[in-house]
Amino acid sequence: MKSVAGHFQLFLKTCACSLAPVILTSLIATGQNPPTYRVDPAWPKELPNNWIIGQVGGLAVDSHNNIWVLHRPRTNTPDELGAVQTPQRSMCCSPAPAVLEFDQSGKLLQAWGGPSAAKDWPSNEHGIRVDSAGNVWLGGNGENDRQILKFTNDGHFLMEIGHPSTAPENNQDTSMLGRPAGIELDEAAHEIYIADGYLNKRIVVYDSDTGKFKRGWGGYGMSLSEVDNTYPVPAYKPSDAHDKQFRNPTHCVHISNDGLVYACDRTNDRVQIFQKDGHFVKEFYLRPETLGSGSDWDMAFSTDKNQTYLLIADGSNNVIWTVRRKDGSVAGTTGHSGRNAGQFHWVHQIASDSQGNLYTGEVDNAKRVQKFTRSASGGTAPK
Repeated sequence: MKSVAGHFQLFLKTCACSLAPVILTSLIATGQNPPTYRVDPAWPKELPNNWIIGQVGGLAVDSHNNIWVLHRPRTNTPDELGAVQTPQRSMCCSPAPAVLEFDQSGKLLQAWGGPSAAKDWPSNEHGIRVDSAGNVWLGGNGENDRQILKFTNDGHFLMEIGHPSTAPENNQDTSMLGRPAGIELDEAAHEIYIADGYLNKRIVVYDSDTGKFKRGWGGYGMSLSEVDNTYPVPAYKPSDAHDKQFRNPTHCVHISNDGLVYACDRTNDRVQIFQKDGHFVKEFYLRPETLGSGSDWDMAFSTDKNQTYLLIADGSNNVIWTVRRKDGSVAGTTGHSGRNAGQFHWVHQIASDSQGNLYTGEVDNAKRVQKFTRSASGGTAPK
């Protein structure tokens, strides 16, 4: 039997009624059927100045639907940076600045950032968010990165939370972070949420105006005093379901329209959901047989009013999972492991614009960003 959307697609082909596209678009937007996506192989446009990007450590969409990419110029190889070797090795390329802003068409609007932009610029860029005033927040998960930095839209340094350090893991120390991975903003409350991270294993919340610590918690909402400081955590096994602690890395944090806080407990193959005060609500597992780096790396919400679906980037299985937010059940997938357009190798970051288009960034040796436009067809049904 065809889905309701399928019947309307047939209607669209056979009826000249001008309302048909509107009806179909409205049906998809309501979340009655899972959204599906098709890769835009021409996005983004070629960078100027012979530039090339490295591993994509952060990705965000701002209130103007511009796409911000935080990449790692220092992950490019001498072969990739042949134009700046001494002697010059090849015609291309040179490293792009670490922060790149694109419009929806893929045109580069501006570029800035790197160690010269701030005294404590992170050694390995990871995580970016842009607030409604245009300020840019970013962090890093390098060995000594214990800080989040705030900049103006054009790259002037404003504020720092934490500071670089060689100190060991300490989930009870809120004066600095622990190789933070993800950033979220609650602008109405003037708060910044941090998934902390590759060294610590907690969610911490600070005042976004003053940088003052406000609260934090670990797995299942446990108090920071209960979070253990074992590092590294032993490798995950499927029998470790319901591990009471987050497992490094605590990789992402996002807030839904209804005020719930979603945390990517990446190598535990699960998403944990909290109230804003840290009270545990529920969790779900995503392909819990996944080993290695785990299954839930980052997520975006579908753009219907109820945010019916989560779009979860899985850099181990190299797909985007379409998951029902109410119960964590899988409704479909997008992509496949591979090198072609629309495929992934270590898909690491995901973000959505207001039209529901998705943007992804890859690490390891993939080092690219892709755009997936929302469509009436093009996803893969779960098996």
